[in-house]
Amino acid sequence: MKKNNIGYLLREGVRGVFLHGFMSFAAICVTVACLIIMGSFTLILYNLNEMIVELERENEVLVYIDETYSEARAKSVGSQINLISNVREATFVSRQEALDAFIEEQGSSKLFSGLESDTFRDRYIVTMENNALVEQTVEKLRAIDGVADVSAHYEISRGFQTVQRVLNVASGIIIAVLFVVSLFIISNTVKLAMYSRSEEIGIMKIVGATNSFIRFPFVVEGFIIGLLAAAVAFFLEWGLYDFLAAKIAQIDTLQLITVVPFREVIELIAIAYAITGFVVGVFGSLLSIRKFLNV
Repeated sequence: MKKNNIGYLLREGVRGVFLHGFMSFAAICVTVACLIIMGSFTLILYNLNEMIVELERENEVLVYIDETYSEARAKSVGSQINLISNVREATFVSRQEALDAFIEEQGSSKLFSGLESDTFRDRYIVTMENNALVEQTVEKLRAIDGVADVSAHYEISRGFQTVQRVLNVASGIIIAVLFVVSLFIISNTVKLAMYSRSEEIGIMKIVGATNSFIRFPFVVEGFIIGLLAAAVAFFLEWGLYDFLAAKIAQIDTLQLITVVPFREVIELIAIAYAITGFVVGVFGSLLSIRKFLNV
């Protein structure tokens, strides 16, 4: 394709956006709405996932050391615990510290005043990198010399994994549906524009214009609509997200909810919106023009 032809086709594509201004505006608005819904849902799921990961890190495993071990010897076991690949952190708790914590939990120092620290065992509070590997990690912990017992809550880790799987499946379905809806909207907008120009397309075919020559302006039109929608949706999403994050931070009852700063996901959202806008705009145009080329 010659350079002057490319320039002409680009101008035709841009002209098409303004020529069918109302339909282009409607397509941009609806696509923006779809992208914001898609992006908002993705950000909610991302934050939920981060909260679950944080809760997983607080899912502690207690490693009890053999009661015959001295405190110094019990501390030496920590180096072996930390060598296990899935162990994130191992915090040593002496018998005296365990006793103090127990009395504090019971809230009555007088009732347990005669209790000796030897009643308790030295222990390690272990958190893990991946709670899906809790059972395998516990087996490795049990195999360490000096470890008398390991207490782990498997049901909690399994619950976290189930929630994450449900969130992943739900997000995949909803995002896919919204993507198809956006693609359908762009496709039909371009298709409506082509109805008014079907006679022109027919004449171009008769005089020998190639399919690519006819198709290019409509692809440019869809591309512009898609990227404009993506840009508008991105900045609206940014403002909406920061506004809601600030409101959540001001409400005392929602202090347990940790909202990830938008700057941490800004590149991910920008790239996702740009790709989605490009794909929706270009492929929406390609799908709709196919019928009109069979003249």
